[in-house]
Amino acid sequence: MIKAVVFDVGETLIDETRIWTRWAQRLGVPVFTFLGALGGAAALDRPHRDIFEMFQPGFDVDDAVSRWAVEDPDGLRENFDAEDLYPDVRAALGELRVRGLRVVIAGNQPPQARDALERMALPADAIFTSAEWGVEKPEPAFFTKVAEVARAAPGAIAYVGDRLDNDVLPAAHAGMMPVLIRRGPWGFLHATRPQAGHATVIDSLTELPDLLAPR
Repeated sequence: MIKAVVFDVGETLIDETRIWTRWAQRLGVPVFTFLGALGGAAALDRPHRDIFEMFQPGFDVDDAVSRWAVEDPDGLRENFDAEDLYPDVRAALGELRVRGLRVVIAGNQPPQARDALERMALPADAIFTSAEWGVEKPEPAFFTKVAEVARAAPGAIAYVGDRLDNDVLPAAHAGMMPVLIRRGPWGFLHATRPQAGHATVIDSLTELPDLLAPR
């Protein structure tokens, strides 16, 4: 019986279109070209940071973020806000809680992501980021922390994400129920791979309450 549902952030709860569009504009690259390269990285299992190197060899992402913050202190830069939330998120998380499941958000995110998510007043019991834990997916230690904050045994936890490598396979290895959401470049691509058979594949978070809630 599932007692807790833990969610990834990017392309699970947050539509990252605006984030990547801002980066394309920042780099002076046509948006279609930039997003196409991002999709190529997903298809080839390359880190998304590789596309910065592709367009500007030697590009230092962290330095660019720091300089961007000084130049545009009130801007979003690489961050997100409530406008980027997928439209099915609030209702799905709220219904899961109504049905007695603990709802936790925990993904690979920088420190400021927690504040951004908390400002949205989402129906979640807790929010965490890899930055505050000092460990990122797919490391097993990340999923050990997930089990701690979910307050449930691994077998009673469903982990929802858009990637096989970061979400489905390590969650399954940790003994959790992996759920792959088919959205975003990684979600659609990874759903076509044989390893997606390790997960329950969904197209919307609204499927989760009936899928996971105790009967």
